[in-house]
Amino acid sequence: MRSIQRRLSMGLVAVLVVCGLSLILVSQWLVDHALRGYLRGGLQTESENLLIALVRGPNGLQLDEQRLNPAYQRPFSGRYFEIHTGASRWRSRSLWDSTLAVPSSEGLAGRLVDGPDEQRLLVYRANYQRFGQSLTLIVAQDYNPLLASFNRMLRLGAVLGLVALVIILLLQRLTVRNALRPLETVRRQIVQLQQGQRAQLDNQVPLELEPLVSQINHLLRHTEDNLKRARHGIGNLGHALKTPLAVLVSMSARDELAQHPDVQQTLREQLDYIRQRLEHELRRARLAGDQLPGVYLDCDAELPTLCSLVRHLHGAGLFIDCQVPVGLKLPWDREDMLELLGNLLDNAGKWAHAQIRLVIQIKADHYLITVDDDGPGVPATRREEILNRGARLDEHITGHGLGLSIVRDIVDSCGGTLTLAESSLGGLHIQIILPLKKRSPLLASTPSV
Repeated sequence: MRSIQRRLSMGLVAVLVVCGLSLILVSQWLVDHALRGYLRGGLQTESENLLIALVRGPNGLQLDEQRLNPAYQRPFSGRYFEIHTGASRWRSRSLWDSTLAVPSSEGLAGRLVDGPDEQRLLVYRANYQRFGQSLTLIVAQDYNPLLASFNRMLRLGAVLGLVALVIILLLQRLTVRNALRPLETVRRQIVQLQQGQRAQLDNQVPLELEPLVSQINHLLRHTEDNLKRARHGIGNLGHALKTPLAVLVSMSARDELAQHPDVQQTLREQLDYIRQRLEHELRRARLAGDQLPGVYLDCDAELPTLCSLVRHLHGAGLFIDCQVPVGLKLPWDREDMLELLGNLLDNAGKWAHAQIRLVIQIKADHYLITVDDDGPGVPATRREEILNRGARLDEHITGHGLGLSIVRDIVDSCGGTLTLAESSLGGLHIQIILPLKKRSPLLASTPSV
């Protein structure tokens, strides 16, 4: 859920930033346009007042300074004018030694003009007729104070926008958390499904999730029904074959076959092999029971029973030392792990004199499983041989040489490694390394929403 929240937050931030910048730019243009329109009226009024200040004198037109705004008398006051006629030119004292750029057309200049004392001027030009004489009036006003005020307003608006953005993101996060809470609940339930802690998802979900949850539950029921039918089918098939198998075993002992001892021995071995395989599959079906698919092996609950079964098969005096972390659950299929550990202990029990040691350790990136016995051990030259299916080190020991080959098949399917060595107890040392499974995104810890 964290990635969804992150994407939504990033998307919202991008949208708000784009909208905020666009709003600032548009607002800046609108305010600037409105201010210039407002000041244009003032400059036009100033030009008309200057026109009135032009009076008739002895030598023609002259400027009556008594009628001028005092701001035009103060140097660099921010208020300036120039009056151009055919023969005369007047300019305000506020310009000092500077001159005003004459706009190319009548009205407000389209851009700000550089003025004295690093001022930025808004310039207005007007053409008039006064006492039959044509003249041009240029008035200007410093725009810097308005720009400074406008920039302060923009900075304040940016700060307020940033605060608003933070508040919106917090509210959005709370809203998304509440909206995604049902998805988080479903995620946790799917994790429980993967760990075999529940059989189906709860149906109390929002309307938008009902089709998804309903379909998942349907698939789970269908899968569970198929597993049950397969297990029952295996059981029924095994029980159905037991009677014909018993008949074949009894027929193999007839006197007619005694004349062919090689054929009789081969027939007995193959029938015994079939019986062993049937019992093995029936035992797997019984071990599975009504367990949920994907359930992990709980070592605290399963190992005592498994060790008791091994002692029952190979002698009550057999000591099995289990060194397993408390509460350990091996994160693989329960049946596979039961078969792996069961075959390891059974193989060790066949050869051990009095002691077996089972150790399971959790390392940084793998599980380490070791089994030692105090039996005669296996010569180094034959250790690889006994991993082959059907290989038996001693024909007098019961079995068909399938135990370690099955163990190797399970280890290979888990991506692990199996090695044989000499045990410190004197017998065989079996070491299995099972790599940690890649964590599913569903199992990754995420903050609750």
